[in-house]
Amino acid sequence: MFALLRLAVLTCCWLIAHCTRTSQVADDNDADLYLTSPELIAKYGYPVETHSIQTEDGYILELHRIPHGKSEPADTMRPAVLIHHALLCSSFDWVVLGPQKSLGFILADSGYDVWLANARGNTYSRKHVSLDPADHKFWEYSWHEMGTYDVPAEIDFILKKTGQEKVFYIGHSMGSTMFFVMTSQRPEYNEKIRAMIAFAPAVFFTPTKNPIYYRIQSIGERLLEGLFYAFGLDEFLPQNGILNPISIAACKHTLFTSRLCVNFIFFIVGKSSQLDKKRLEVMLAHTPAGGSTREVMHFAQEALSGEFRQFDFGEEKNMDLYGQATPPRYNMSLITTPVALFYSDNDKLAPEYNVNKVYNALPNVIGKFRVPLKTFNHLDFMWGKDAKTLVFKDVLTIMKKYEKDSKT
Repeated sequence: MFALLRLAVLTCCWLIAHCTRTSQVADDNDADLYLTSPELIAKYGYPVETHSIQTEDGYILELHRIPHGKSEPADTMRPAVLIHHALLCSSFDWVVLGPQKSLGFILADSGYDVWLANARGNTYSRKHVSLDPADHKFWEYSWHEMGTYDVPAEIDFILKKTGQEKVFYIGHSMGSTMFFVMTSQRPEYNEKIRAMIAFAPAVFFTPTKNPIYYRIQSIGERLLEGLFYAFGLDEFLPQNGILNPISIAACKHTLFTSRLCVNFIFFIVGKSSQLDKKRLEVMLAHTPAGGSTREVMHFAQEALSGEFRQFDFGEEKNMDLYGQATPPRYNMSLITTPVALFYSDNDKLAPEYNVNKVYNALPNVIGKFRVPLKTFNHLDFMWGKDAKTLVFKDVLTIMKKYEKDSKT
């Protein structure tokens, strides 16, 4: 439903823009539309590396590394930090606004060895040792597998590459979900984390104000899943799909079409004064970056059940896999990593009362940190033009504290 609604809105915008636009002055946005994450990082003069790693179940993931700041010496060991993106996003979202605004650059300039993750199935992680993205089996995963296999593989690779014993972890939305899956399913990984920063943690989904959840509730999760698979939609909103060129055209800076595009985004995540509209077409040229339909359906199940639990395959298959009719809950009492929870008043996807449930379920919480801006929304944690002062300043304070408290 989200895909069809977005397609309809953006197609309309594109047609209007096509009929009314004459010419536009080329700017930096045009040059950035088709750059990859490493290319954009290099454009700004920062060192960048690309690494490929293999998970236990055969997926090949791409990590993008900014080993140090632009003017920093290369021979100094810096604390490593792994940043994991949200649903349908990629490493690009942490560098799209450039130095002084995007978290990837800010951390590198603050003395950290920055590793930007790409979850299986997105633009940069579409390989497997034996499966092809054209195969249905390639897409048979949710964020459960990402937390069980992807994040541990990334952490182990970083520790081996850097010679360090622990990393910092920053997760936005689904990036935090994956972390909580890992540290509850594989609790030994708690010992490999200095501290975890959760932006808008997507864990519990009891009633929210977001209209998408109400649509899921009214349609029914099984019917929605059936519709996706009936049309062969194993992959959900790929970056190179039909919506990508429409998104770029629709969100160009013509007054009418850009306003419609912005309003559609706000409809999903909440209005904000933080969106940098000058970079919007670049953002939407790279996001959504794709993922599996099962990732989306797993969140839909969470919205309907109100539980943080494994994927529901139906009673019969659940009995075969889990030995019980319903999926087992993730045991959050096993998550001993120090966790800082960041939330905002205008986040329709991770409102405060859902974040409070996470706070109460975790045994070692650093604290809850409210963003001091009423209009700050879910996407502003990665795209907010003032996130540096509103959020990242506090993040750096926490990291400096735990950098001192834990051994390298």
